[in-house]
Amino acid sequence: MGSLSLKPGTSWAAAYGRCAELAPEAFSPERVANHWGGRWTWDGRPGDATSPVDGSAIHGPPRLDAGTAAGAVDAALDAHVRWREVPLAERKARVGAALDSLTEHRELLGLLLVWEIGKPWRLAMADVDRCIDGVRWYVEEIGPMLENRVPLDGPVSNIASWNYPMSVLMHAMLVQALSGNAVIAKTPTDGGLCCLTMAVALAVREGLPLTLLSGGGAELSGPLVGGPRLGCVSFVGGRDAGGRIAASLADPGKRHVLEQEGLNCWGVWEYGDWGTLAGQIRKTFDYAKQRCTAYPRFVVQRELFDRFLAVYLPAVRSVRFGHPLAVESPEDPLPELDFGPLINAGKAKELADQVEEAVRNGGVPLHRGEVTEGRFLPGQDTSAYLAPVSILDPPRSSPLFHAEPFGPVDTIEVVDTEAQLLAAMNVSNGALVATLSCDEESTAHRLSAQVRAFKVGINRPRSRGDREELFGGLGASWRGAFVGGELLVRSVTRGPEGERPPGNFPHYTLHS
Repeated sequence: MGSLSLKPGTSWAAAYGRCAELAPEAFSPERVANHWGGRWTWDGRPGDATSPVDGSAIHGPPRLDAGTAAGAVDAALDAHVRWREVPLAERKARVGAALDSLTEHRELLGLLLVWEIGKPWRLAMADVDRCIDGVRWYVEEIGPMLENRVPLDGPVSNIASWNYPMSVLMHAMLVQALSGNAVIAKTPTDGGLCCLTMAVALAVREGLPLTLLSGGGAELSGPLVGGPRLGCVSFVGGRDAGGRIAASLADPGKRHVLEQEGLNCWGVWEYGDWGTLAGQIRKTFDYAKQRCTAYPRFVVQRELFDRFLAVYLPAVRSVRFGHPLAVESPEDPLPELDFGPLINAGKAKELADQVEEAVRNGGVPLHRGEVTEGRFLPGQDTSAYLAPVSILDPPRSSPLFHAEPFGPVDTIEVVDTEAQLLAAMNVSNGALVATLSCDEESTAHRLSAQVRAFKVGINRPRSRGDREELFGGLGASWRGAFVGGELLVRSVTRGPEGERPPGNFPHYTLHS
């Protein structure tokens, strides 16, 4: 491989300049605006930010104080009162027009995701397209979902992690608006500011009642979580933050959707289709496992461990990572990578330290890649990158044993009995997804019924899903209403008196 260079036309300056040209109301050369009260405002203190791709400076979030955020929530309530009276046909037309505009500028949105959160080009475009295609499905199908239902009494407040700004956060915002609600969203602190701002700028031009605010959790949690006039609080992130949000709800009975992490496990039991598993293992490293449905733990029957390793290690060694925009020749397409950087250098160091500690305390390193194996520009900052790592039998004291690492780090447990298999797969008290590779269908279904995950795949991975597929979590991985398909609409609308929404609540769990 020869010396690499940045693909022409893909620099941060070029991407941001295009934003300022397309939406000068939201982007100035120096800073990004907030949107509330139906207009773009230049309030808030712009913060510093760096791209995880190469450590270079990019535009940071304009942080608001709590008082301004409270005023924005009040303004969103006024917009909500007006919007909920807009006929469905008009709401569908406006959301459809916003989707057309997002489609027109999809490559710009994808390029912003590359720089802001480090996604390779293929995965960045998939994030954008899943948002657009998913919401188009709701525009076509939402009519029957809204029968005998009305919008909530107040706007929906969204706080989401940085990893899927379009296919999770923007997708939810557009469906919430389509369902008749005004929508508030906090830009993720760690990345996605400009992508979300550009998407919101395109949507509000079509008359959608969207509010987009930036700020720290300490300042904005009060109005965006505890505000008594909110109709629903929707959160996507870790268990610690989710627990704080649950404790901050002004009314514990308020509609809420709190998607929290769990250790998603992949079990291998009485299995022999190793060629299929090899390809599946490689794909588990997409986006460095920085997603809520990643599989960072493999639980393997001892009798199969040698055959498992024979396909696992080559799959891990084939993973490609590096600078998402680096090419050998200017005319080359952008590289096909499994992942780029982690979200920031601090996260990469934290995980590297956890790996070293786990090995010192007895974990067996099966594979430890080197950052130098990646594709990089000459002399670029690589502090946010971490090569794939695999550890056999991590010590119980390690965070890698019981928590999702959110990085390209696998842990592997070897078990002898079905009881041990299930105990190892249920170690985090609930998960979003799990998979069991098992040849005998009856055995697979019997075991999968005892795995505490919302979705359990048999010989195939599970994900959030799109369109009509439901999504939620069991145990500590989820609080509140489930989403996906019809349930996403039900979670942000009111039905008949006494209705109990499907979800995981303190007093009941209802799957459908």
